[in-house]
Amino acid sequence: MKPDESATLLLVDDDATFCRVLGAALTKRGFCVSTAHSVEQAIPMAEANPPEFAVVDLKMGGAPGLTLVKVLHALDPNTRIIVLTGYASISTAVEAIKLGATQYLSKPANADEIVAAFDHTPDGDAPIELQHTQIEHLEWEHIQRVLLEQDNNISATARALNMHRRTLQRKLNKPPLRSE
Repeated sequence: MKPDESATLLLVDDDATFCRVLGAALTKRGFCVSTAHSVEQAIPMAEANPPEFAVVDLKMGGAPGLTLVKVLHALDPNTRIIVLTGYASISTAVEAIKLGATQYLSKPANADEIVAAFDHTPDGDAPIELQHTQIEHLEWEHIQRVLLEQDNNISATARALNMHRRTLQRKLNKPPLRSE
């Protein structure tokens, strides 16, 4: 894919070094890149100038990346959104696509893979590679889904999960290890 000279891209990841390196690589590929390090920082930027393309990390401090996917899709349904994550799973991939993401990629993803993913057209016929998932991953994904349903309200999520708020916060701060 060759972006227009003025193709705007919003890159959102809480890793500042990753943003700088990936932002430079995407700029070399013709995008006009803006970066943010949280959903809360990205939303006003997107509202002021809805991007044509977006690359959003799934798990960041503060609100999760899926919240931003929902906002970006509401601002402009034609925005091509790539969700990046170190915690890939079928359920979060499906949720990302439902909310308006174009593609879902596991980290580490390079600039060429991201640019190629912008051309992807989501469809229900794509084969999904099943992997065995540890119970900790399933629990973490379920908590993320309920948190999203509760508009990122920790207390409401704890009540919905019938869990003590501190226990929930501890689980949110410690994502499960990736199984290789």
